[in-house]
Amino acid sequence: MKRNGFIAILEEDDLIRELLERWLAEAGYSVRARAGGSPRLVVVNLPSPRGAQARIEALRAVYAAPVLALSGRFRRGLARSAEAARLVGVKIVLPKPCTREELLSAVDEALEADE
Repeated sequence: MKRNGFIAILEEDDLIRELLERWLAEAGYSVRARAGGSPRLVVVNLPSPRGAQARIEALRAVYAAPVLALSGRFRRGLARSAEAARLVGVKIVLPKPCTREELLSAVDEALEADE
């Protein structure tokens, strides 16, 4: 199933980025790494949630899409936490590492919330 639009992945780690791209492509999403244009969703790695607001604001200046934030610094209990997402300034937060199912569920939720 092809899904409309594309997802931009902003992940510095090549292996993680390739894995995210593969999982999303297998689920029918069009994916671009570090792409310009108008994505439906931006998936971004946040090395540290502290100071993340500046990076999120910079992304918002470039993209008019919701943001799903991944970070190894998010605790497992914060997955899908509305409060953590609000504090960082994104739609959804997802701790790394995550499973394929967790990623796809978070992507679907972020896209549904934006419709």
